[in-house]
Amino acid sequence: MMNFKNLSYLLPLILLACEGGNFKESKTFVGGKTVNADTLNLGYTTYMEYCIQCHGVLGDGKGPASIGMFPPPRNFTLGLYKFGNVPAGELPHDEDFYRIIRHGLNGTPMLKWDISDKRLDAVTQYIKTFAPTAWEDKSKVLGESITLTQDPYLGKEEEAVNYGAEVYHAVANCQSCHSAYATKAELTTWGKKYDQPFSDDPTLYQIKLQESEHGYKTVPPDFTWHSVRTSTTVEDLYLRISSGIGGTSMPSWKGVLEDQQIWAVSYYVKSLMNLKNTPEREVLFSKLNNQ
Repeated sequence: MMNFKNLSYLLPLILLACEGGNFKESKTFVGGKTVNADTLNLGYTTYMEYCIQCHGVLGDGKGPASIGMFPPPRNFTLGLYKFGNVPAGELPHDEDFYRIIRHGLNGTPMLKWDISDKRLDAVTQYIKTFAPTAWEDKSKVLGESITLTQDPYLGKEEEAVNYGAEVYHAVANCQSCHSAYATKAELTTWGKKYDQPFSDDPTLYQIKLQESEHGYKTVPPDFTWHSVRTSTTVEDLYLRISSGIGGTSMPSWKGVLEDQQIWAVSYYVKSLMNLKNTPEREVLFSKLNNQ
């Protein structure tokens, strides 16, 4: 028999969801989108039905199901968003919210949500109300959308992976946060080629915890093992590397690396992702550990 006493903590949430919100006027957000009260109220009820358990009544990421989650649910009150396809730290477009809500985040409790387009837009607009300083400041603008360019390595994937390994380790120095995946001999050779002297750091083959603006430290993925939050394809990786991850140490590489270098690193990282649960991964790490 269901123990209703144990469910009493849910009653305030149920009552809140039934109220239907209390927006009486429209709001205009950064980007010039004016949202009427009916849409905001629909966003409220949608949020209360689907999002409150993790993200909390106040949008601060402290819902009843958030305890023990890592990474914690997003704190919407900060106005910081990790996975927009805009330069890291800039305000994302509605399409970025739609994509994340529709497809979820790999390796996290953020699931894919199959809701109507009307509700999808409404909850996106409601989420903005948690961070009025970010979204109602008329002096601000949305970040410039980063889109796919022409892939220069179609049909030349092996070349891309080999060049991407060099860029990863000797140009972008990705192992300063992530792990290195090349031998010390390879790193020494590339270091000379790119005038980046090889440093035999004891953490070379480890991932390193990073500070963030989200109130907790972040863990850069081991690409051969962890799920990459928004990326399963080379194209996904190109967009993420180009955009960076807002509020973390992962910068936007667009305009820092050459475009073909971003594509090459994308192919290389994808090749690492393909090693998960394969004998080839064991061979790679055996080689690295026995130097």
